[in-house]
Amino acid sequence: MSQLKLFDYQTARKPVNVASVPMRSPFRYPGGKTWLIPQIRSWLKNLGSNFVLIEPFAGGGIVSLTAAFENLASQIIMVEKDEDVAAVWHTIFGNDGKWLAEQISNFDVTPENVRAVVEEKHTSVRKRAFSTILRNRLSHGGILAAGAGFIKNGENGKGLRSRWYAQTLKKRILDIQCIRNKVKFIEGDGLGVIQENKRNNNAVFFIDPPYVKAARRLYRYFDIDHEYLFELASCVTGDFLMTYDDADEIRFLANKYSFETESIIMKTTHHENKMELLIGRDLTWLRNFEVSRA
Repeated sequence: MSQLKLFDYQTARKPVNVASVPMRSPFRYPGGKTWLIPQIRSWLKNLGSNFVLIEPFAGGGIVSLTAAFENLASQIIMVEKDEDVAAVWHTIFGNDGKWLAEQISNFDVTPENVRAVVEEKHTSVRKRAFSTILRNRLSHGGILAAGAGFIKNGENGKGLRSRWYAQTLKKRILDIQCIRNKVKFIEGDGLGVIQENKRNNNAVFFIDPPYVKAARRLYRYFDIDHEYLFELASCVTGDFLMTYDDADEIRFLANKYSFETESIIMKTTHHENKMELLIGRDLTWLRNFEVSRA
């Protein structure tokens, strides 16, 4: 299959305004894909709806949550390896989602209270989940990796409270509880789950792995075998859509496995425009989507 001509940076469409996309996730997740949701909708609708959507590197889970809320797949499987992030999903999709929502709603955000929760040795999954939400919402850029610090000044100099939207988070968690029967959560290795399901004709994969350039700074489990991931993707019998940073190594791998690539513009949390890559077997649906937006 021949490589598609990439969009020229100067003529690429403007990035999606994320304010126009429903915010479903309780996380401020570095590398989150809220900005890609319009394209994700187009891709999934092009496939129909009678399939299982598997997200092997779920993170903040915005793609899986959108698919569940909007009935874009018959079943959703979310996979996450990070123990802290997994604790949040176990809690929300389990029986303690309401407890977590109330903890968030009633918590008095002071530096002392936050420090007490974060430094506590957690004896339950739900307490670990609450600590993770605190760290995520109140750290710089939502980063959970070791060494990430809490914000100090916050928005308009209001400190930690300026980033703690308790009632918004409570509502998101309670909303997710309403669709939890549509989602199966697996704490484990995303590559292993792709391997287990690669011959499933009914499985569709949204693959958003730790990126080559920035992953070390952002995630606990940043080190993956990128070539093995491409090899696995080449073996799946269902469709897949992969996202990556625009790195020479990734372009080389996409070409090696005869995948199509398109560059797409997104806006970072620092309001800078950045190009990322979408990778798949056939991205005709994406070209049609871009034409429809023109």
